[in-house]
Amino acid sequence: MTARHTSELEALLVDDAFDGDVYPNEPMSRHTMYRIGGPARFYVQVGSVGALKRLVETCERTGVPWTAVGRGSNLLVADEGYPGVVVTLGRDFRTCRFDEETKRFCVGAGVPLSSVVQEAFRRSLAGLEFAVGTPGTVGGALRMNAGTREEWIGARVVSVTTLSPGEGLMRRAGDEVAWGYRQTSFRPDEVIVECELSVEPADPFFIRGKMEASHARRKKTQPQASPSCGSVFRNPEGRSAGALIEEAGLKGRRIGGAQVSEVHANFIVNTGGATARDVRDLIELAQREVYEAYGIELQPEVRFLGFA
Repeated sequence: MTARHTSELEALLVDDAFDGDVYPNEPMSRHTMYRIGGPARFYVQVGSVGALKRLVETCERTGVPWTAVGRGSNLLVADEGYPGVVVTLGRDFRTCRFDEETKRFCVGAGVPLSSVVQEAFRRSLAGLEFAVGTPGTVGGALRMNAGTREEWIGARVVSVTTLSPGEGLMRRAGDEVAWGYRQTSFRPDEVIVECELSVEPADPFFIRGKMEASHARRKKTQPQASPSCGSVFRNPEGRSAGALIEEAGLKGRRIGGAQVSEVHANFIVNTGGATARDVRDLIELAQREVYEAYGIELQPEVRFLGFA
């Protein structure tokens, strides 16, 4: 990369008028649920849409790689780190307000999804109980269409606003997005900035019952004591990824500090000191063994950042 390219980005990041907090060579292990990952060249928390727009357009113009992340709940960052800019959404993207007339939440993409679920419960509003205990942000949840096979966040989206370099802000109706099982039609260079979510009034006891059932199921079936990225693979059509990995004899298998969870085989946990390479090796081992045993190619839902 030429000095000119570097300096244009660096000039923006040191400009007092730039509305963001800049952390050079920031260890990504501080920003992923896995507690794994080498340094990002720059980790930048932007405070406004204007700052986000300036940052991503400067990166695009100067050929510096960039990516937007939420709370790093389904992210595996390479041990070498990431040679570009990791963008995260701060102040202006962390508001959540409820419109009494339309019965909709208008939520910034940087808001933790769990806090929207709690706010809906507080107001006796139903529709988001399935997401109780989800660790990520609203933006991250939308990008991967978080939820179960029966209920998912995309079904609740009335509208979504995104920002992408060259196009700026774009608002579209929820039904203009393709919502698939753990996937969506958002482009990689589209940053979700806010959305409207529909809910409906319901009996608070009904809501609480659904939330408690969902929470109990998570607690019983998911390893919550060790750092992980949530489920590693999408469930193949009609099958359970966890069951396939377990049947292939990999439950409890370790590589370095990474282990296929004893609680649920579709989770790989950091038992302490795991490297990204350990996790990646276990992922590839599971894919290989399941393919050899059943002819099924497991598709990761974890995002990889900084790998060749």
